[in-house]
Amino acid sequence: MKKIFLVYSHYNDQSFNAAIRDTFIKCLKEKGHEVDCVDLYKEKFDPVFAGEKPDKVVLDHRERIEKSDIITMIAPIWNFRLPAIAEGWIDKVLAPPWAFTFKKLVGNYGYPVGNLKGKKAIIFCTYGSPQFAIRTFFLNMPTKRLKRGVFNLCGISDITYKRFFSVPFVSDEKRKKFLQVVTDTANKI
Repeated sequence: MKKIFLVYSHYNDQSFNAAIRDTFIKCLKEKGHEVDCVDLYKEKFDPVFAGEKPDKVVLDHRERIEKSDIITMIAPIWNFRLPAIAEGWIDKVLAPPWAFTFKKLVGNYGYPVGNLKGKKAIIFCTYGSPQFAIRTFFLNMPTKRLKRGVFNLCGISDITYKRFFSVPFVSDEKRKKFLQVVTDTANKI
Protein backbone atom coordinates (compact mmCIF):
# COMPACT_ATOMS: atom_id res chain seq x y z
CA MET A 1 0.00 0.00 0.00
CA LYS A 2 1.27 3.46 -0.96
CA LYS A 3 0.38 6.86 0.45
CA ILE A 4 -0.34 9.46 -2.20
CA PHE A 5 -0.41 13.20 -1.52
CA LEU A 6 -2.47 14.76 -4.32
CA VAL A 7 -2.44 18.50 -5.09
CA TYR A 8 -5.45 19.51 -7.19
CA SER A 9 -5.66 22.96 -8.73
CA HIS A 10 -8.74 23.66 -10.82
CA TYR A 11 -11.62 25.87 -9.70
CA ASN A 12 -14.36 23.94 -11.55
CA ASP A 13 -15.52 20.54 -10.29
CA GLN A 14 -17.10 19.91 -13.72
CA SER A 15 -13.75 20.25 -15.52
CA PHE A 16 -11.82 17.44 -17.13
CA ASN A 17 -9.22 17.97 -14.40
CA ALA A 18 -11.89 16.94 -11.88
CA ALA A 19 -12.57 13.82 -13.95
CA ILE A 20 -8.84 13.01 -13.82
CA ARG A 21 -8.79 13.54 -10.04
CA ASP A 22 -11.88 11.43 -9.42
CA THR A 23 -10.75 8.60 -11.71
CA PHE A 24 -7.25 8.55 -10.22
CA ILE A 25 -8.51 8.52 -6.61
CA LYS A 26 -11.11 5.83 -7.34
CA CYS A 27 -8.53 3.55 -8.98
CA LEU A 28 -6.01 4.07 -6.19
CA LYS A 29 -8.52 3.33 -3.45
CA GLU A 30 -9.70 0.19 -5.28
CA LYS A 31 -6.07 -1.01 -5.13
CA GLY A 32 -5.91 -0.30 -1.38
CA HIS A 33 -3.76 2.83 -1.57
CA GLU A 34 -4.30 5.80 0.73
CA VAL A 35 -4.99 9.19 -0.92
CA ASP A 36 -4.63 12.56 0.81
CA CYS A 37 -6.10 15.17 -1.56
CA VAL A 38 -5.62 18.92 -1.21
CA ASP A 39 -7.93 21.06 -3.34
CA LEU A 40 -6.12 24.40 -3.47
CA TYR A 41 -9.18 26.38 -4.59
CA LYS A 42 -11.55 24.91 -2.01
CA GLU A 43 -8.88 25.34 0.65
CA LYS A 44 -8.47 28.96 -0.51
CA PHE A 45 -4.72 28.47 -0.50
CA ASP A 46 -2.91 31.83 -0.51
CA PRO A 47 -0.35 31.59 -3.33
CA VAL A 48 1.37 34.90 -2.61
CA PHE A 49 4.88 34.47 -1.25
CA ALA A 50 6.50 37.61 0.17
CA GLY A 51 9.46 36.11 2.00
CA GLU A 52 7.51 35.19 5.13
CA LYS A 53 8.15 32.07 7.19
CA PRO A 54 5.94 29.05 6.42
CA ASP A 55 2.46 29.36 7.93
CA LYS A 56 0.35 26.56 9.46
CA VAL A 57 -1.07 25.53 6.08
CA VAL A 58 2.36 25.23 4.43
CA LEU A 59 3.75 23.30 7.41
CA ASP A 60 0.71 20.99 7.31
CA HIS A 61 1.22 20.26 3.59
CA ARG A 62 4.91 19.56 4.19
CA GLU A 63 4.11 17.17 7.02
CA ARG A 64 1.62 15.34 4.82
CA ILE A 65 4.21 15.12 2.00
CA GLU A 66 6.75 13.67 4.44
CA LYS A 67 4.26 10.90 5.26
CA SER A 68 3.61 10.14 1.58
CA ASP A 69 5.35 7.94 -0.95
CA ILE A 70 4.07 9.78 -4.03
CA ILE A 71 3.30 13.44 -4.75
CA THR A 72 0.70 13.92 -7.49
CA MET A 73 -0.26 17.20 -9.15
CA ILE A 74 -3.33 17.65 -11.32
CA ALA A 75 -3.63 21.01 -13.06
CA PRO A 76 -4.45 22.72 -16.32
CA ILE A 77 -1.80 24.61 -18.23
CA TRP A 78 -2.94 28.17 -18.85
CA ASN A 79 -0.75 30.48 -20.93
CA PHE A 80 2.03 27.88 -20.83
CA ARG A 81 2.17 27.63 -17.04
CA LEU A 82 0.26 26.23 -14.10
CA PRO A 83 -2.49 28.36 -12.53
CA ALA A 84 -1.11 30.97 -10.13
CA ILE A 85 -2.49 29.07 -7.14
CA ALA A 86 -0.43 25.97 -8.08
CA GLU A 87 2.67 28.04 -8.88
CA GLY A 88 2.33 29.72 -5.47
CA TRP A 89 1.96 26.32 -3.81
CA ILE A 90 5.26 25.25 -5.36
CA ASP A 91 6.90 28.52 -4.26
CA LYS A 92 5.72 28.13 -0.67
CA VAL A 93 5.65 24.37 -0.04
CA LEU A 94 8.43 22.93 -2.21
CA ALA A 95 10.85 25.60 -1.07
CA PRO A 96 14.31 25.58 0.45
CA PRO A 97 15.58 24.69 2.94
CA TRP A 98 12.78 22.16 3.50
CA ALA A 99 12.54 20.62 0.00
CA PHE A 100 16.13 21.24 -1.07
CA THR A 101 19.30 23.08 -0.11
CA PHE A 102 22.34 24.22 -2.05
CA LYS A 103 25.83 22.84 -1.63
CA LYS A 104 28.30 25.62 -2.16
CA LEU A 105 31.30 24.89 -4.35
CA VAL A 106 32.99 28.26 -4.90
CA GLY A 107 31.61 31.75 -4.31
CA ASN A 108 28.00 31.81 -5.42
CA TYR A 109 28.33 28.57 -7.38
CA GLY A 110 27.02 25.23 -6.23
CA TYR A 111 24.36 22.65 -6.84
CA PRO A 112 21.02 21.65 -5.30
CA VAL A 113 20.70 18.81 -2.82
CA GLY A 114 17.15 17.44 -2.74
CA ASN A 115 15.55 16.48 0.55
CA LEU A 116 12.67 14.45 -0.93
CA LYS A 117 14.73 11.58 -2.34
CA GLY A 118 12.92 8.26 -2.46
CA LYS A 119 9.57 9.80 -3.34
CA LYS A 120 7.87 9.52 -6.71
CA ALA A 121 6.02 12.30 -8.56
CA ILE A 122 3.07 11.95 -10.92
CA ILE A 123 1.88 14.97 -12.87
CA PHE A 124 -1.31 15.20 -14.94
CA CYS A 125 -1.70 18.38 -17.01
CA THR A 126 -4.39 19.40 -19.44
CA TYR A 127 -3.83 21.74 -22.37
CA GLY A 128 -6.36 23.60 -24.47
CA SER A 129 -3.88 23.76 -27.34
CA PRO A 130 -3.02 21.05 -29.83
CA GLN A 131 -0.01 18.88 -29.09
CA PHE A 132 1.86 20.00 -32.23
CA ALA A 133 1.86 23.67 -31.15
CA ILE A 134 3.00 22.91 -27.62
CA ARG A 135 5.77 20.53 -28.60
CA THR A 136 7.00 22.44 -31.63
CA PHE A 137 6.63 26.14 -30.96
CA PHE A 138 6.79 26.36 -27.21
CA LEU A 139 9.36 23.64 -26.53
CA ASN A 140 7.27 21.96 -23.87
CA MET A 141 8.05 24.62 -21.27
CA PRO A 142 5.75 23.28 -18.51
CA THR A 143 7.09 19.74 -18.83
CA LYS A 144 10.72 20.73 -18.54
CA ARG A 145 10.08 23.18 -15.73
CA LEU A 146 8.01 20.80 -13.59
CA LYS A 147 10.18 17.74 -14.11
CA ARG A 148 13.66 19.20 -14.23
CA GLY A 149 13.17 22.46 -12.39
CA VAL A 150 10.77 21.61 -9.58
CA PHE A 151 10.82 17.92 -8.72
CA ASN A 152 14.45 17.20 -9.64
CA LEU A 153 15.56 20.09 -7.40
CA CYS A 154 13.74 18.36 -4.56
CA GLY A 155 15.64 15.13 -5.22
CA ILE A 156 12.79 13.32 -6.98
CA SER A 157 13.96 11.50 -10.09
CA ASP A 158 11.09 9.02 -10.57
CA ILE A 159 8.62 11.28 -12.35
CA THR A 160 5.63 10.33 -14.50
CA TYR A 161 4.20 13.18 -16.58
CA LYS A 162 0.95 12.68 -18.49
CA ARG A 163 -0.36 15.40 -20.79
CA PHE A 164 -3.77 15.69 -22.39
CA PHE A 165 -3.99 18.07 -25.37
CA SER A 166 -6.88 20.03 -26.93
CA VAL A 167 -9.10 18.96 -24.06
CA PRO A 168 -11.96 21.44 -24.71
CA PHE A 169 -12.20 20.27 -28.33
CA VAL A 170 -11.95 16.48 -28.19
CA SER A 171 -14.78 13.97 -28.45
CA ASP A 172 -16.23 12.04 -25.53
CA GLU A 173 -14.51 8.96 -26.95
CA LYS A 174 -11.13 10.72 -26.79
CA ARG A 175 -11.83 11.80 -23.19
CA LYS A 176 -12.51 8.15 -22.32
CA LYS A 177 -9.12 7.26 -23.80
CA PHE A 178 -7.52 10.03 -21.74
CA LEU A 179 -9.14 8.67 -18.59
CA GLN A 180 -7.90 5.18 -19.49
CA VAL A 181 -4.37 6.63 -19.36
CA VAL A 182 -5.17 7.91 -15.84
CA THR A 183 -6.48 4.46 -14.85
CA ASP A 184 -3.41 2.74 -16.30
CA THR A 185 -1.13 5.15 -14.42
CA ALA A 186 -2.92 4.43 -11.14
CA ASN A 187 -2.78 0.68 -11.77
CA LYS A 188 1.01 0.81 -12.17
CA ILE A 189 1.50 2.07 -8.61
